[in-house]
Amino acid sequence: MALVDPHSFTDSTHPFATHISLTLYFDFASLTIHGSAVLNLSTQHTGSLHLDTRSLTIHSVSDPSSDDAPLPFSLSSPDPIRGTQLTVTLSNHSALRIVYSTSPSSSALQWLSPPQTFNKTYPLVYTQCQAIHARSVFPCQDTPAARVCYNARLNFPRQLSAVMAARHVERRAPIAGEAAELVCGDSMWCAEGRVVEEFTMEQPVPSYLFAFAVGEIGFREVGPRTRVYAESVPAVLDSAAREFASTEDMIRQGERLFGPYEWERFDLLVLPPSFPYGGMENPRMVFLTPTVIKGDASGAQLVAHELAHSWTGNLITNKTNEHFWLNEGFTTYAERRIVEVVQGEDRAVLNIGIGWRGLKETMERFKDRLEFTKLKNNQEGVDPDDVYSEIPYEKGFQFLWRIERQVGRPVFDEFLKKYIATFKFKSIDTDTFLDFLKTNIPGIEKDIDLTLWTEGVGIPPDAYEPVSILYTKIVSLANEFSLGRMPREDEVSDWHGQEWELYLENLPKSVEASQLLALDERYRLSESKDYEVKVGFLQLAISSKCKDYYAEVEKTLKEVGRMKYLRPLYTALVQGTGKEEEKVFAKRVFAEAHESYHPIAQNVVEAILSKHV
Repeated sequence: MALVDPHSFTDSTHPFATHISLTLYFDFASLTIHGSAVLNLSTQHTGSLHLDTRSLTIHSVSDPSSDDAPLPFSLSSPDPIRGTQLTVTLSNHSALRIVYSTSPSSSALQWLSPPQTFNKTYPLVYTQCQAIHARSVFPCQDTPAARVCYNARLNFPRQLSAVMAARHVERRAPIAGEAAELVCGDSMWCAEGRVVEEFTMEQPVPSYLFAFAVGEIGFREVGPRTRVYAESVPAVLDSAAREFASTEDMIRQGERLFGPYEWERFDLLVLPPSFPYGGMENPRMVFLTPTVIKGDASGAQLVAHELAHSWTGNLITNKTNEHFWLNEGFTTYAERRIVEVVQGEDRAVLNIGIGWRGLKETMERFKDRLEFTKLKNNQEGVDPDDVYSEIPYEKGFQFLWRIERQVGRPVFDEFLKKYIATFKFKSIDTDTFLDFLKTNIPGIEKDIDLTLWTEGVGIPPDAYEPVSILYTKIVSLANEFSLGRMPREDEVSDWHGQEWELYLENLPKSVEASQLLALDERYRLSESKDYEVKVGFLQLAISSKCKDYYAEVEKTLKEVGRMKYLRPLYTALVQGTGKEEEKVFAKRVFAEAHESYHPIAQNVVEAILSKHV
């Protein structure tokens, strides 16, 4: 047995699936999906076939080409990271049908009851499959090394609608017999008040890009290739449409820089506040946190990042999570190039500066686990969610920016276009990239220590802090705060969220409570509608033991589920000595809030608390 990926049971000697047909019945009452998955393999196969599952009940495995004749199968005991291996015994088969049900504890799915939604009328369910959670929605070879096309039939209450990271085919009434193999049977499939929506994805994608949401969903048109979807609340839809009005401009800039946009549509879905990430680059249907709707169009920078994934990540994919920088470093570089053109160089430099501070802070977080400060690292026996950080984003960006500075932007732009055209719809590793780099930019290894950048720990000495008049002014004002000088109103009158975010990141980690109260009295940072600013300020309040703001900390932890905010706030509360009162506070808040978090976020917070409490 030769594993292709430390996070998957997929065997490199077995054929990959090339197409999956999914039939899914949504049972909101039991928080489960009753499903059928037909996997078509690249070649006929005799012997074992290993698939990834997690928290799935497997009802049957059969041969769809032979009247669903049963196929022998077995399930391993669960592995805490990879889940349960499903082994099917094949005899010259090229297809198999698996009938299964998900569990309410599926790590990819969050089921929101009506009170947890904006309109509080209907339930909602959505997926988050990255990094290794698709296996909790359907059995698959859940590794980015494998790419697959798929089609899906979703059956749910007709008051709801569905979106997917796939092309919508039709919405129609259920048909008797089309899902007879499911455990729900025809009677439930065709019950009064049910509807079916069909989708197809005709381009091969890794399983972590599988995505859907089902709920009371509306949309606004914002461009020829873009709709913004969200819960059907006019205020939410209208504010999202305003925030992302420049999306078509960004798509055109992306095409100019990186070549044709290959996915036809670039639609956006704004999810409820529990969504655990800022955004998820699902092709054709990007998922976004509502915290990016800030009212000043700066949320469009996150959209630029998810758009850039359309080339780097979705078209060219890291072969395993050990090479995650190939997705995120390239995409962070591409995002900043798009932002530079659409929003200006100052805005791009601020973005780089915030990333630089974040990189330095993250290196501190991993000072006892230096392996994960490498771009190319070893994740054997490690849950990728536990080591998720800014390092692949920001160190990866710094590496590519270093190459650009060495060879010049025109040469690097030509290299990028050739790289994307060469490897599109493929999954590659770091060595493949480096070989391509050395072939196409001869002698680059003499000018840049490629091994140090990709396999060395920490930040290489030729990484680069950005320089601009605005960036330098903000950092200088932050340095003066420790001397007792607060910025004057005329100095910050034109600041937006990013300026304040950079300012707060450069303040000392602990300041006098009186200083903090004075700063907030003047600028109301604790009440900011920009969560980057608010959470940055609240982190400072916690580290300075300024308990005046603990009520606001509690409110924030209960109203958002984005891990970018949960991780630093819970960590600030429980890390270090003399925090007994804060630890009790953190445990109580989590006990009251955890049901509103996505399962991925629940696990991350539980890990923080178990380490420090």
